[in-house]
Formats: sequence, structure tokens, C-alpha cells
Amino acid sequence: MGGETLAVTYDKVCAGATGHIEIVDVVFDPSLISYNELLRVLFDNHNPTTPNQQGPDLGVQYSSAIFTYSDEQAAQAQQMLVAIDESERWPNPTVTVVRPAEKFWRAEEYHQQYYKKQPSQ
Repeated sequence: MGGETLAVTYDKVCAGATGHIEIVDVVFDPSLISYNELLRVLFDNHNPTTPNQQGPDLGVQYSSAIFTYSDEQAAQAQQMLVAIDESERWPNPTVTVVRPAEKFWRAEEYHQQYYKKQPSQ
């Protein structure tokens, strides 16, 4: 999501030349889990202070970003980032950007359920 290139493929995004960021599109029922709780889960599993990196993966396609579908989601995400910085949990400030959601480009089928298909990962 977030790039300029049309007709995106997973391989093109991985090459880092499309401007897109590799993301997960989360669809949720707010009567079962709040958006704020989803943000907590994200930041319990993700270091928001590493620019252009997710775990061992490096490149602009691995930028830390939250794409939101409403002003309320954007405000909650920004508040969470401020709280993370104020908590001093991480030695560096957050680099996560909050942007309005754009067109979601689904990765090809071979990359769906990646960990299930690649148990050694």
C-alpha cells in the first residue's frame, strides 16, 4: 500500500522500487476487539523505531506505517505513538507514520498464509 506504481506484484514490492510498503490488511469487528487493542498487539510484536526494517528484512518496503480508514483511527494511532515515545520503552523515537489507507494490493496466492506454507520460517 502507499506507492505510486500500478499493477503491483509482490516481487516488485520486494524489489523496493514501487514506493509501496508491505502491509497486512486487518479486518476486525469492533464489538469483539477495539482498534486501540489492535494497536497494542501491533506494538507488542513490532519495533516502531527501526526505519525501513522489519526484523531481518531491510528496505523502504519495510517502513513502519499504519494506514487508517478514519480520522478517529488516525488520532488513536498518533496517540499510541506518543504514548510509546513517552514510555521510553525503546531507546530511539518511533518512526512509524500514520497515513490514510489507499488501494490495497493483495500479494499473490503463493505468498498468502506464508508461515503455514513455509513451516521452517
